[in-house]
Amino acid sequence: MKNQLFSLSAILLSLLFAYSCTDNKTVSIPSYLKDFQQEYTENPRETNLKWFTDAKFGMFIHYGLYAQLAKGEWVQLRDTIPVAEYAKLKETFTAENFDADFITDLALKAGMKYITITSKHHDGFCLFRTLQTDFNSLDAPCGRDLIGELAEACEDKGLALFLYYSYAADWKHPYFYSRDAGWKNARPAYTEPQPEYKFQKDEDFRIYVDYVHEHMKELLTQYPTIAGIWFDPIMGLYSRPDLFPVEETYALVRSLSSHALISFKQGANGDEDFMAPERNASKRVGTQFEVANKVYELNKNRPREICTTLQPHAWGYNQSVDGQHASPDEVMQMLEDAKAMNANLLLNIGPMAQGAIPQEDVHILTEVGKRLELNR
Repeated sequence: MKNQLFSLSAILLSLLFAYSCTDNKTVSIPSYLKDFQQEYTENPRETNLKWFTDAKFGMFIHYGLYAQLAKGEWVQLRDTIPVAEYAKLKETFTAENFDADFITDLALKAGMKYITITSKHHDGFCLFRTLQTDFNSLDAPCGRDLIGELAEACEDKGLALFLYYSYAADWKHPYFYSRDAGWKNARPAYTEPQPEYKFQKDEDFRIYVDYVHEHMKELLTQYPTIAGIWFDPIMGLYSRPDLFPVEETYALVRSLSSHALISFKQGANGDEDFMAPERNASKRVGTQFEVANKVYELNKNRPREICTTLQPHAWGYNQSVDGQHASPDEVMQMLEDAKAMNANLLLNIGPMAQGAIPQEDVHILTEVGKRLELNR
């Protein structure tokens, strides 16, 4: 019966994908763009980019299995947790306190116009409905489509939703490239071979690319009003740019959605809609790589978004720095700094193990929202 249901789900998803690709004008205008209906009809993507440029303030959310360990989102790599051991975290992932209504209400109270959330981070765990892997929230005790819940809440309240997707790192997928093939962070530095890893030659990487492209089809058909795809990590791509068919991936996204925007940190090939450097707007990371500097030059005049954290460093929840999160005064300064660079500020929070937002973050963002309202 389970296999029959799986097959039926696959058929239904395929039909949805085929239907959406026949005429993406059948998808209604996203609620956050309701004031741009005429412009949207003429050019959905340019309209979306115009809206984004004026949005100014957004909420970043890093949430996944790693929250249960409360040591940040890179804990699998930094603690060299074996693949099979890390995968056991799926069996205790309930997300019982993940509340899309509360999250969207908090974003609105803070004066934010959009949310960007990790649909899949480097550990490969998916927070959305997918037929490509059982390493996802619906096949965990959680049993819920967290991306779907947040997409619905955002649409109901006029917020935009961007989906972060780890394109250039995946510590779970068997055919992502190895540490020896390029980037040291492509895999944790295991001292023992991991039987789950099957990559042997560059040609194997296409299996991973096809997996990614199936995910793009799922994300952009299941959640057709999302504002865009936020790819990461750029260092994984700069280390082996020959392996990634970026043009093909971007073309697929654009074929699936007439309005969705694309970003990939400072930029992968210069065809991004906006650049989203981490913590600052310089090309500091790119100075090590000629390709990075060239792409930075291509994108330097595009709309910009600065992403940073309320925690001192980590993006996923890190219990060791509780009480040390940025103050309302510091957040207000971040907003001023972003404004001076004509950039949006994408400010990250890391929900705790069961999905609740740390209370200090709730207080900080609520206070920031009050100050912004007074300054209008």
